[in-house]
Amino acid sequence: MNGSVPPELVSADTAAVSDALDMLRLDGCLPGLLHFSGHGFVAGPAFTVRYGPVGEDESGPAGDFIDDVPAGAVVVVANSGRTDATVWGDVLSRVARHRGVAGTVIDGVCRDIGGSRAVDHPVWARGVFMRSGKNRVRLREVGGVVRVGDVRVFPGDLVCADESGVVVVPRERATEVGRLVADIRDREERIVAAVLAGQPLAAARQDFGYHQLSRPVERLRGGTT
Repeated sequence: MNGSVPPELVSADTAAVSDALDMLRLDGCLPGLLHFSGHGFVAGPAFTVRYGPVGEDESGPAGDFIDDVPAGAVVVVANSGRTDATVWGDVLSRVARHRGVAGTVIDGVCRDIGGSRAVDHPVWARGVFMRSGKNRVRLREVGGVVRVGDVRVFPGDLVCADESGVVVVPRERATEVGRLVADIRDREERIVAAVLAGQPLAAARQDFGYHQLSRPVERLRGGTT
């Protein structure tokens, strides 16, 4: 599944991806999600899961959806931001890691974080809490459109995450975002190199068009990109 990730985004960072989304006037940043385990930058297509409250005559099944998650995917678990019932623990992390799942993003909380860290499975969530979601929440949908805060996540959208947070790129714009990210990172590296060689930061930013990077991309067409 790594073939669905543009090469420019295989080893990027969420700051550059966020800047590229700003240039395209796209909102894909997921606020309030913290990095709890794993290392480095993660990028992969979204495998979406949605939970909901358990009704009076229902029970809450475990996360058996993990059997269907392909290698390279990032699991996006929508649990309405609940912080009183967990939907991910070390068993899921161990299985996910063994099967090559790239990471897990939870609009809610996780538990057993020590176990996730022990196997180095990347997890982002709104917090950590020990109480099980069994018989409190129930798996409602797999593979549908989910909402995390104000951002809708479609199956197959590109999820990018690192220590700074989580950004979602619409799958149909991933190539475009990748090209912008490559340009942003190239300019930033040139600026740093120039400053380390003795040039003032303001002059280096001017020379390499740093301030253009804050403009919508439409305004850059026909000029320097």
